[in-house]
Amino acid sequence: MSDIQQLQARLRRFADERDWGQFHTPKNLVLALIGEVGELAAEVQWLTDGEVQRRLAAPALRERVADEIAGVFIYLVRFADITGIDLLSTAYSKIERNESRYPVDLARGQSTKHTQLGKSIGTEHHE
Repeated sequence: MSDIQQLQARLRRFADERDWGQFHTPKNLVLALIGEVGELAAEVQWLTDGEVQRRLAAPALRERVADEIAGVFIYLVRFADITGIDLLSTAYSKIERNESRYPVDLARGQSTKHTQLGKSIGTEHHE
């Protein structure tokens, strides 16, 4: 059993013990995930990149950010479990697709969307 599968089993058990499975619908889990991402974003909102790096060196912000990352990860893992999506295989598949869509010789140093690579440089950003 992989680490992800072990985490899914533990989260499933946690939810089952509290009879929360009824609330863990795909829609509700996605909305909870969005909420957690918002809380993570709020920790760095309005800071420059340099300020974020400096403040992450301090335990206070680092612990808050780590807690929000954990929340994001937990809801994502639970969503994948509920929907039967294999996180690792889909992540590797996505990376392989992106390797094809963003060839090194065209994408290196560019934030251009794959549909615009090789054309004039646009302002769209990649995934």
